[in-house]
Amino acid sequence: MTDSPTTEVETDTTATRVRAALTRVIDPEIRRPITELDMVESVEVSQTGTATVGIRLTIAGCPAAARIEADVLAATETVVGAGNASVVVSVMTREQRTILTERLRGGAAARVTQFGPDSLTRIYAITSGKGGVGKSTITANLAVALAGRGLAVGIIDADVYGFSIPGLLGLVHDGLAVKPTQVGDMILPPVAHDVKVISIGMFVDDPAVAVAWRGPMLHRTISQFLTDVYFGDLDVLLLDLPPGTGDVAITVGQLLPHSEVIVVTTPQPAAADVAVRSGIVARQTGQKLYGVIENMSGMAQPDGSVLEIFGSGGGHEVARRLSEGQPEATAIAATDTAASVPLLAQVPLLAQVPLSVPLRSGGDTGTPIVLSNPEDPAAVMIQTVAARLATRARGLSGRSLGISPR
Repeated sequence: MTDSPTTEVETDTTATRVRAALTRVIDPEIRRPITELDMVESVEVSQTGTATVGIRLTIAGCPAAARIEADVLAATETVVGAGNASVVVSVMTREQRTILTERLRGGAAARVTQFGPDSLTRIYAITSGKGGVGKSTITANLAVALAGRGLAVGIIDADVYGFSIPGLLGLVHDGLAVKPTQVGDMILPPVAHDVKVISIGMFVDDPAVAVAWRGPMLHRTISQFLTDVYFGDLDVLLLDLPPGTGDVAITVGQLLPHSEVIVVTTPQPAAADVAVRSGIVARQTGQKLYGVIENMSGMAQPDGSVLEIFGSGGGHEVARRLSEGQPEATAIAATDTAASVPLLAQVPLLAQVPLSVPLRSGGDTGTPIVLSNPEDPAAVMIQTVAARLATRARGLSGRSLGISPR
């Protein structure tokens, strides 16, 4: 606090500096500065040098209220000094929330998917032929690994019947998944390990109650996740699909035909046979097969040997069989007179993730192995896939730029 009253010019300068400091306060759900979201209602600086900041929360009972208030207080005190700041909290009006949701959507109408054909977001549908192959564990760890490389990442847990992503990422408290925040008709997904997550498990009040829905309800749910959930500008969106070739897989193919598919299998021949079918369905819906991940591969032993509990070769077999069924790519020779040469578009085996106790225990505790035990061989293999995906730029090739020549 100053020894003598400050002038009006000095208070205005201090208020400007406080507003500048508040640009560093990020809404933990929307992941944008509160100054951009019109959450700063007022900044008042007294003649004695103290500052009072008024902030508007998006909704009453906002789960991030305490954190936002603390961050605003800390930011203000960097300008006026500890103990010289206070925060007054209010809530946006319905009109202000409507303006906010329209701004976040960038002027796009409600009920329109954020990830249409012109979206720059890379979309990967993680699928498997059968359950129990670790598809969700791979999805969760891959998302966290990508976020750790500085990418904006989201997950849609499309495994409506067997949702497990909230638990794998630590978004479960007292047995219930953390619920998203709803602002008007917009849903803000919870964030875990810098990954935005939405799951049907977040809308279930009793985890012991089974979800028993038919096709139309499943389609409506996935569609709502793509339209009403605000993910913002993502680099990568991962969809954790249910096992098999049922309604959800077909819905994703219809709603996101430009997504790419990663097939997860185990080394076991029986699992590989079923995994191939899930890849074939993806291709039938117009999706591109990006690659195969073999999970639960051999476990290295202290004597240097490898214990192959689930056999071997399943991942290579799935990749080989799916490559044989891929549509032919065409390479054009350098000369104009040369004929087009058909080439086989290969579906690569992206990684063989070994059996790992830390990988399993990380799923139980909600801390992915890529964070808790990054030196583990399973974590290293998942990171190799993340490194490959992270280097794929969000290209403009084939997309409309919304301009026309004059």
